[in-house]
Amino acid sequence: MDKMFFEVRRAVTSDIEEIRSLAKKSFDLYTENAGITELVDPLAETYNDVLKAIETTNVFVALSNEEVIGSVRIEIKPDNTAYLSRFGVSAIHQNNGIGKILMNAVDISMKELGVTTLYLHTASRMFSLIRFYYGRCFYIQSTNNDRGYIRALLCKEYESETVECSLKNVSC
Repeated sequence: MDKMFFEVRRAVTSDIEEIRSLAKKSFDLYTENAGITELVDPLAETYNDVLKAIETTNVFVALSNEEVIGSVRIEIKPDNTAYLSRFGVSAIHQNNGIGKILMNAVDISMKELGVTTLYLHTASRMFSLIRFYYGRCFYIQSTNNDRGYIRALLCKEYESETVECSLKNVSC
């Protein structure tokens, strides 16, 4: 079996079109699997939207053979918390550890920046995503229906991560 080699780095402007394409494909699949009938933001995103994200937030990409196969964005808030969004891995590269490697890069960055808590939203009916985030030491803080479907607000606390993960017997 061939080994897959890839790298994770901060996004640059030459990645924008690939990030847009990946987000559209990822979120098309997400909305279909979650039964979401309303338009989600990534599906309407422009080149300038992604450019602004690269300039104002932390955008990471995973690449294989110089092709963007995963991306994630993190906005750092003034209170030392952060919000993760636009996390996606191309369908043909899912379940190969790309998401975990991207999340490891996020964790390292959050710790270096002194972030205490990382938040994200996902559709609560997406069991595979909830399970993935639980495996990365997130937990559901709350749910809401503000976008026409039940979204879970997940939270990861970096200050107490080691204790919580060991109590859950989950590898972080």
